[in-house]
Amino acid sequence: MEHTNNIETIKQKGYALSIIAYPLMLFIGFVTHPNLLAMEPLFTVEQLVSRFHNNPMYHIGHLIVTFAVPVIIVYFVGTMNLLQGKGKKYGFWGGIIGVFGAFILAVDKGALCLVLSAFDTLPEAEFQNFVPYLEVIVKKEGYLFIVWMIFALMIGGILQAIGLMKEKVIDKWQGILIIIGLLLLINPDIELISSVGSALMCIAYIPWGIKEGKK
Repeated sequence: MEHTNNIETIKQKGYALSIIAYPLMLFIGFVTHPNLLAMEPLFTVEQLVSRFHNNPMYHIGHLIVTFAVPVIIVYFVGTMNLLQGKGKKYGFWGGIIGVFGAFILAVDKGALCLVLSAFDTLPEAEFQNFVPYLEVIVKKEGYLFIVWMIFALMIGGILQAIGLMKEKVIDKWQGILIIIGLLLLINPDIELISSVGSALMCIAYIPWGIKEGKK
């Protein structure tokens, strides 16, 4: 019995930690981007190169978001298990869609973090010769088109936020901030907007996570 109680405590603490870490890791990942105030969408190779070339913080920020993926999965599954009343269907479908979105996030950062960080290690002359080939990444050629499905992460989060409000797990203001924050993440790689969105999520999620951790 004691062993079972210990496992349940670990699960509860881990879930509470995921509620806090999920938005916080996204926020750190976004605000570490260079030229944060540029308000410039990513449409060209030149814009991409200006962001990541010789900018280690760009790669570190993306790496943090990559490491956030398992945390996000723990959050979605934990919330799915938590919602068993009026918000059960929102918790279930939000969890399924959200976990899929987290998988796509891992794919996205694998391509735009790990791969680009490797290119950035090339000698300058070789890198400049390689730059035109980055066009295929900007245009999401080949199977990279699947990264557009990352919106599933936001849809899953919104559905679960509705479920959380229905069961009064969180206050209405928290649910509204979560939904607005997630909607702001749906933008053409404008990091300032994403930073504001993740900041709103932090304001809503962190007090709830602390409350869950005290149970």
